[in-house]
Amino acid sequence: MTPPDEPTSGPRPGRRDVLKFGAGAALGAAAVGTGWAVSSQDGDESAKEEPAAPTTPPPPPTQRFVSTQLTAPQTTVWRKDGATTSAGLLLTTPRSPAFRAVIYDDDGSPVWIEPDGNAATDLRVQTYRGRPVLTYWTGEIKQGTGNGKGVILDESYQLVAEVRCGNGVLSDLHEFQLTSRGTALLTSYPTLPLDLTPIGGPADGYVWGARVQEVDVETGEVLLDWEGLDHIDLEETYDEIEDTGSPEAPFDPIHINSVAEDGDGLLLCCRHTGALYKIDRVTGELRWRMGGKRSDFEVPEEASFGWQHDLRRQPDGTLTIYDNHDRKEETESVSAALRLEVDETAMTVRLVQALRHEDRYGYAMGNAHYLDDGHVLVGWGMDPYATEFDESGEVVFELGGLGLGSYRSYRSPWRGRPTTVPDLALGPDGSAHASWNGATDVVSWRFLAGSSANGLAEVATVPRAGFETSAPLSGERFVRAEALDGRGRVLGTSRVVGS
Repeated sequence: MTPPDEPTSGPRPGRRDVLKFGAGAALGAAAVGTGWAVSSQDGDESAKEEPAAPTTPPPPPTQRFVSTQLTAPQTTVWRKDGATTSAGLLLTTPRSPAFRAVIYDDDGSPVWIEPDGNAATDLRVQTYRGRPVLTYWTGEIKQGTGNGKGVILDESYQLVAEVRCGNGVLSDLHEFQLTSRGTALLTSYPTLPLDLTPIGGPADGYVWGARVQEVDVETGEVLLDWEGLDHIDLEETYDEIEDTGSPEAPFDPIHINSVAEDGDGLLLCCRHTGALYKIDRVTGELRWRMGGKRSDFEVPEEASFGWQHDLRRQPDGTLTIYDNHDRKEETESVSAALRLEVDETAMTVRLVQALRHEDRYGYAMGNAHYLDDGHVLVGWGMDPYATEFDESGEVVFELGGLGLGSYRSYRSPWRGRPTTVPDLALGPDGSAHASWNGATDVVSWRFLAGSSANGLAEVATVPRAGFETSAPLSGERFVRAEALDGRGRVLGTSRVVGS
């Protein structure tokens, strides 16, 4: 693999800088500094180091606009000269400091920013009833988990459905996967009392469960309700048990972070057991374990993984994961997107491909989006980058500056046609600024201005210039903007604004 050079805009921090910036900021956790303040004076032998007050990282740079109050993290972009990227836009949920749903183009400019400011993870394009839809999880994010719902929007960003877990449990943030049967796969982390003495904990301890549900999107009926603690022993965990004698501080022995359909089974990725599982979709019984302490497969050293995310079956039958490889914030580890050939009869595993970047390591979160043309977009989780590899494994593109990290990152074609009207405002210098959140067909903007609201005439037509496009005025008091497509047809018209 050829590592990229410096990005075309903005500095590229080294791995240590990234880890220091993101330390302690894993999903929902407060980021706390670990520095020491030095109190000393010349000649004062009694001077000593004292611990500094806890601090949080400074907020990432933010893109702000004149025409709207929406904001998004300021990104950086790197491209390999002469290389071609896959078609589509980049869908992310950068943490800045809350997780926000943002679609970017290849120039690092926002295309759509979730307008309500809700916390969100796992923004992506999926298919529902044969049509492309925009989906994400939204809700309250806690340390390592969340309580909320899955959201499905159509191409005009109108609500199609909201999907929640049933049977008295709440929907966790780690998975919202639509299936070919009109259902959704969700996770839940209910707090449960459990005897933890087998792993050195208290008899009256508490744990987070590892619940998987399949829910009918239209009716909300729960079709499958599976609890991992009924099938996965406590002794399989690699997580370190601490004080878990309180329901406010439950132990997390399994930590399911992805669920995917696989014929008549489901594939589960469990971070804290370091293992992948396949379960029977009807009976819920485990068909096999891969990795971890009780692997049914022979996994060669080059294919080993740990603290991993995002298990998927690819069309050619291979399995893919994002291998975090280590969960320490300070480490020399390098994360990887792994593609594995699995023989479920001989119970063997062969490494087909490992995609790594010497400067990218995400100790938490992350995914690998395998694209139809052979490219792979790797979201490095807590390392706030999304890197695109071509079919030969060469880096061809990278989007950086994703706040304090993004839970997952994707590249997908998406056509947005919002029902809202474009936004327009006059800047301090008197120029006009127009934007239309989520519109993907706008090629240029036409500005009409005049001395009265009823006497407007065209003063400028300019190519779209990212999320917001501006044009100078010559003292006109009133202005209106029209969004035009490639044929010059009007797609949307703003309200008239005056100075």
